[in-house]
Amino acid sequence: MQLFDAGLLARMEDGALLKEAHGGRLRAALDVTDPEPLPPGHPLWTAPGVLITPHLGAFTPSLWPRLGALVRRRLTRFATGQELENVVHQPTVTPGPPHRS
Repeated sequence: MQLFDAGLLARMEDGALLKEAHGGRLRAALDVTDPEPLPPGHPLWTAPGVLITPHLGAFTPSLWPRLGALVRRRLTRFATGQELENVVHQPTVTPGPPHRS
């Protein structure tokens, strides 16, 4: 099993993750840890199949020109009445009984 955590998954117990990683049943890429930042010597740093990346890994020198171009393009489309890109429409949800697992 592979686990890619983009910070959207519920908090998982480090002990369970470490057990599965050491057993070879789980590989994980984590950018969010508890605690954060992960202290030196924490077992997750050396767990087999576990990759720890900085939570701010996207902030590279190449980000800023690309981000500037994206913002300009989107503001121009908005200001000129063009269709906006990547619009997410909230679906209509009918309330129902709570889901029980």
